[in-house]
Amino acid sequence: MRLFVALPIAQEIRDAITNLVGELQSLDASWKWTRTENLHVTLKFLGETSPEKLQGVKEALQGVPAEFPFLLKFASLGSFPNERRPRVLWVGLDAPPGLARLANAIEESLAKIGIPPEEREFSPHLTLARSKEGGISPKLRETIAIHQKGRFGEMTATSFHLIESKLKSAGAEYTTLESFPGRPKS
Repeated sequence: MRLFVALPIAQEIRDAITNLVGELQSLDASWKWTRTENLHVTLKFLGETSPEKLQGVKEALQGVPAEFPFLLKFASLGSFPNERRPRVLWVGLDAPPGLARLANAIEESLAKIGIPPEEREFSPHLTLARSKEGGISPKLRETIAIHQKGRFGEMTATSFHLIESKLKSAGAEYTTLESFPGRPKS
């Protein structure tokens, strides 16, 4: 099973980003674009996980303290690792420190059951597209610059989800396995 932990995205934010992706997609076909119905804020990517570990993962996540609710503002457009040779295009988030604490608490809880922690620091974002080559057309670069300080909406996060990702020829198909409202930090 290919698993990850994420925050779902409100439909009005998804709609605003769908319009942007439609514009960007028409400018550079070399990028692999995320289907907007699959947009989410990844808190932890577990990757391939044996079905035998699933119950332990769920139990670990049930104990994660979360400071819900918190407000997330979806703003800015950027790229990883840099603008010169981008490999990932993303929408950024303005989020309270509670989001990073939630991601860290998830990391710590899952590390206790043998799931290795991320090597990179948590950086909240929505992945719009990926490129293996890291090249970008001048038109796409110019349009990204225009939308760099874009505003795509805000939402209140109240839970996180354990999601299974099945890779298919038409793109990844996601199934929510369990939702977690979190619990107050003790």
